[in-house]
Amino acid sequence: MAEHPPHHHHHHDQGSGPALRGAAALTVAFAVVEALGGWWTGSLALLSDAGHMLTDGAALALGALAAWMGRSPPSERHSYGLGRAEIFAALLNAAAMLAIVAALAYESVLRIRQPGEVNGAAAAVIALAGLAINLGVLRWLAPHGHDMNARAARLHVAGDALGSVAALVSGAVIAFSGWTRIDPLASLAICVLIAVSSVRLLRESLHALMEGVPRGLSVETIGGEMAGVDGVLSVHDLHVWVLSGSRTALSAHVVVRSMTQWERTRRELQTRLHDKFGIDHVTLQPESGVQPLVRH
Repeated sequence: MAEHPPHHHHHHDQGSGPALRGAAALTVAFAVVEALGGWWTGSLALLSDAGHMLTDGAALALGALAAWMGRSPPSERHSYGLGRAEIFAALLNAAAMLAIVAALAYESVLRIRQPGEVNGAAAAVIALAGLAINLGVLRWLAPHGHDMNARAARLHVAGDALGSVAALVSGAVIAFSGWTRIDPLASLAICVLIAVSSVRLLRESLHALMEGVPRGLSVETIGGEMAGVDGVLSVHDLHVWVLSGSRTALSAHVVVRSMTQWERTRRELQTRLHDKFGIDHVTLQPESGVQPLVRH
């Protein structure tokens, strides 16, 4: 039995943690400013975006904690380490977003029925500053978008950016036309967009927790590639699953022509799996004999 060398295992977590911590601090700080601005201007879109940012700040902090936990080495009780904390963080982030969307949508409907006074010009200025902060945080997190936890964080910040755009547009419309119903309508539109993205992330997180095959990979294709390695007769009991946010694991029984050449064959299999499919945690069981090409 063979496993891929461990030096590929935790490199992505080293960079995402500090970025998530910085993003969390910046997001929470401006959320307080935006909440005060929303209260002062009477803008529901601005208040909604402030609440969104506060929750996102907590989500980013949770993501930073998950990234730190993901660097934990294997132990007696956690043989894979704590890398799957990233997936749980992404799941919690998506669930929190859906809860917030439901609350904001309800408040928006109430405000559509009974509009309130809004200082549109001031709300637009504050929303513009919020948008600048959101775009800066998105750029900050961009290099870490390869793992699920960082993508969850970017989803939250992207939702904030859309919220800021909605508040900016509604503030400008109110300032020039006095039509205050645009404020809750803009908030409601953003709720729909965020809900779609959150459901997508929720499904992806649940798929990973159920140890599903990672998006973009095919068991049939991987099995065929492995069977094409010189010295391999067939592959069976092939399993591929998400181990953590950006780590993929594979286990398989490999039927080989000669057991004496197994070390060379093993190295070639691991190299192909890593280079072509990004699979960095490989467990292979060699067998001598003939089996069907690929069997699950």
